[in-house]
Amino acid sequence: MSTPVFYGPIGRAVRKIAPFAETDPLGIYVAVLSMWSAAIGGTVKVSSRGSARPLLLWSALVAGTGRGKGTALRAALHVLDKPLGRFLTTHTTSGITSGASLVNHLWEQQEATAETEHGRDVRALAVEEEWTEVLKRVKRDPSFTTKLRAAWDGTTLRNITKEEAQEVRDPAMVLHSHITPSDWAKYVGESDAAGGSYNRILPFLLGSVPMLDDDRVSLPKVDSSELSDAYGWATACPRVITLSEDARPLWRIVRRYARILGETLPEAQAVLIERTAEQTLRVAACLAAAECSEIITEDMLSAAFSLVRRSVQDAVRISKGADIPKVKRQPLSLADKVRARIEMHGGRAISSQILPYVGATAEEVKALPGIVVTVERSGRTGRPATVFTIRGDRSDLAPEPVSHSREPMPAAPEREVNRATVVQLDAYRPAPKEATAPAPAPELVKRSAVPVPALADNPFRALL
Repeated sequence: MSTPVFYGPIGRAVRKIAPFAETDPLGIYVAVLSMWSAAIGGTVKVSSRGSARPLLLWSALVAGTGRGKGTALRAALHVLDKPLGRFLTTHTTSGITSGASLVNHLWEQQEATAETEHGRDVRALAVEEEWTEVLKRVKRDPSFTTKLRAAWDGTTLRNITKEEAQEVRDPAMVLHSHITPSDWAKYVGESDAAGGSYNRILPFLLGSVPMLDDDRVSLPKVDSSELSDAYGWATACPRVITLSEDARPLWRIVRRYARILGETLPEAQAVLIERTAEQTLRVAACLAAAECSEIITEDMLSAAFSLVRRSVQDAVRISKGADIPKVKRQPLSLADKVRARIEMHGGRAISSQILPYVGATAEEVKALPGIVVTVERSGRTGRPATVFTIRGDRSDLAPEPVSHSREPMPAAPEREVNRATVVQLDAYRPAPKEATAPAPAPELVKRSAVPVPALADNPFRALL
């Protein structure tokens, strides 16, 4: 796992307060960088391939509930509260769930600041501590992801309302979000990532940290003079930060690294890290601005590369769950189905309790290994019943062969006692055609438990 280098004034501030916060210092560092990029994004850009690009850093802290995402955010606010003045109070928002609301928020801010001393201000910091709720709702608005991409690229945003057309040029909005790994896999879809909607966000998995001995401890004061001076320098006039010549060899390595990753990783993972090179350049520009420099040195680029490389590793780890094929439920075999039906009925089941539910014929079931088939009659007459049981482990209980011409056997005494009362109507059936003489009336079986009513009392005699 790559260990990011905490560089410059921002890195020193994070290292100072990290021992007093129950969270991964990486989360604090990332949150500070995102806030810092939002604060200076209105005036500072970075040169990329001959054009000035925004240095806005969008980030996502990915961790389970109670793993320090909120603690990292509060620690970052502690670091930047004084250096940024009232920026965090006046420019922080949340709950943007549609493309129209995103454009409208920036447009209203633009209109409100158009006549001020410093002119129009289209900076915004969207902090979504419950990003899952936002992702659930933005699925209904297909324009959201389009506006999201435009905001990250710094291109013009447009929206048509009933009153007027809204247009925001050079937007400087930053998104910092919190989400759990399971929700990331569920709501950040591959199609959206492939379209570029969410691969503009740097995800970071937060690790666990030891508990503090005393949770009443407060964060120490941070020397904010360096960052205060840097903020004044960055917002005083428009600036474009460029790479130094000594950083060019490393920059070629960064670009080659991004190209190799895109060609070797599975598509579902490759789409999440397509902007590795530009993200590295943006982080380096933020680190340079924190030192009041318009030049990105090799050390700055190396520190930025270590952070983005960590995000690449975390993105791959998060998306691994999406690459694992879902295990399909294996269909039960015929033998398993028959055994389940027999066990459901207490170890023995007749044909009507099995065949309609397993989708097989009686012959197919009889041919299964381990299934014992017997034919039983209830009494001396009536249709025999085919009974299915599971072969036992005892060798002395050999299964009886299947025979449809088996002689009727008298019922067992204990079964005879528990049998319900049955009125035998065989005496009233017409004699078979092949018989030369009418069959004598069968003798009624006497039962000690429940007496059989006399034939004279049969209410159906008058109907025969």
